Amino acid sequence: MQTARAFCWWFMLGSLMAFAVLLIQGGVRDILLAGGPIWDRSRIALLTPVLGGGLLGGCIALMLNRIRQT
Repeated sequence: MQTARAFCWWFMLGSLMAFAVLLIQGGVRDILLAGGPIWDRSRIALLTPVLGGGLLGGCIALMLNRIRQT
């Protein structure tokens, strides 16, 4: 249970950090100003980096937790 909570916490933190980087770099603005419907392109363009950042944060937290326990 503690492992799942740690993963969820760091997944949320990693996702938030990835989204913050996208905001700082102007990626969200570029997506919103692009021609055509917003949701056709922006879902994939926003969700993949955000989920990737969350998975990276969660997996690193699990590895560090496993190292700390040994």
